[in-house]
Amino acid sequence: MVTFVHMQKILVIQTAFIGDVVLATGLLEKLHTQWPDASLDILVRKGNEILFHQHPFIHEVLVWDKKKKKYQHLLTILKKIRSKRYDKVINLQRFAATGLLTALSKAKQTIGFDKNPFSFLFSDVVRHQVSEGDHTLHEIERNHQLILSFTDVKAARPKLYPTDSDESFVRQWKQKPYICIAPASVWFTKQFPADQWAHFIDVLSQEITVYLIGGAGDHSLCESIRSHSQHTWVINLTGQLNFLQSAALMKDAVMNYVNDSAPMHFASAVNAPVTAVYCSTIPAFGFGPLSDSSHVIEVAESLSCRPCGLHGRKKCPLVHFNCAKLITRSQLLAVLPL
Repeated sequence: MVTFVHMQKILVIQTAFIGDVVLATGLLEKLHTQWPDASLDILVRKGNEILFHQHPFIHEVLVWDKKKKKYQHLLTILKKIRSKRYDKVINLQRFAATGLLTALSKAKQTIGFDKNPFSFLFSDVVRHQVSEGDHTLHEIERNHQLILSFTDVKAARPKLYPTDSDESFVRQWKQKPYICIAPASVWFTKQFPADQWAHFIDVLSQEITVYLIGGAGDHSLCESIRSHSQHTWVINLTGQLNFLQSAALMKDAVMNYVNDSAPMHFASAVNAPVTAVYCSTIPAFGFGPLSDSSHVIEVAESLSCRPCGLHGRKKCPLVHFNCAKLITRSQLLAVLPL
């Protein structure tokens, strides 16, 4: 008698910003380990689908365009999800739109956090926890709780898979020792100041090449850093690399210097050495670096105003911005293994 084994069809929903999607890949890794033959799909916002280009075990990437006919496109996505008849839909977000997609998905099992306004319609509701006792949960641990009932207790690290063409494209910049600096952030108070980056670069050995990385919109910031530095080898690569190419370049850097922002998670997802500079936010929020070689740099003295918010602010509420300005270049130099 032939026994047929049902292949799991699973959809993971994470339509937030790029860093959140990178962290969500830890969940994909765990699900793939649990069910190597499962058909795994992920739903992301338009622009983030490039993270999964030629991904080795993602079957399909669903894309929601949030900027053009947002809710009309949401209905189109819902029809597609319903037609696929998933065994499991796992929603990492706590917002109404994705909660509605989950609730109406026709999946056999719908899983999400209790803070989602439509969680009362899910088959499995998981409490969203910031900490367990004295242990502050990292975001990958919070996400892992969504699948804890059918996996083990260990959360998987995020992982990106730069393609062979991505690796080949960045090889031209790997001819001598280098560091990468990703100085931009959506939030001003998460962004280590440009003049302090330049001040740090000035004391680096001329044997080290410095690559400034980021999106096209970060070009002027990085050009300001480059032009104010006296270092011979500072190269502005903003706008020249996609997400996976950036990760491929970071992977072989002597060190990657980042803010509390998406490039930190790129580094974690290729296990690249990383130093995260925290200004107004703190690692205890649960979004710290995860690489084997990880360093956190913060202002040495305790500031009563820090942290001033969970996500950063457009400007320092007290104007002085001491959480960034009191960080010294000796702190940045101390983690450099050269």
